[in-house]
Order: sequence, then structure tokens, then C-alpha cells
Amino acid sequence: MEGTMDLQDWLKLHDWVQTGGHAKVVIQSGLVQVNGAIETRRRKKLREGDTVTYQGRTATVHL
Repeated sequence: MEGTMDLQDWLKLHDWVQTGGHAKVVIQSGLVQVNGAIETRRRKKLREGDTVTYQGRTATVHL
């Protein structure tokens, strides 16, 4: 889908996780929130303006 990015790829791109395996663990463990809700799908499509929260950090998605 144009104008989207998978959650696991976004976390790696912004250096919030080290590897794809690390992304899988933190997402599937319920440690990541998207728009204030726990997200456990690694391939959740993020869109412009979504917010991602992990380990006390929150960022707005800009694609």
C-alpha cells in the first residue's frame, strides 16, 4: 500500500530496535503502542500522522 510502512520496519529505521528479530520480540510482547493502543502485529501498516510509543518514547510517523 502506497504511503505506508510496516511497524517493524519503522522501528528499525528509527533505531528504536537493533534488528528485525528484536522488533518481532518487542512488538509481539505487547511493548509497542500505535495511536495509544498496544499493537502486536509486526506488519501493522503505519500511515502519516500515526504515533508510535516504545520504552517511554513517542514519535509521530512522517513518511
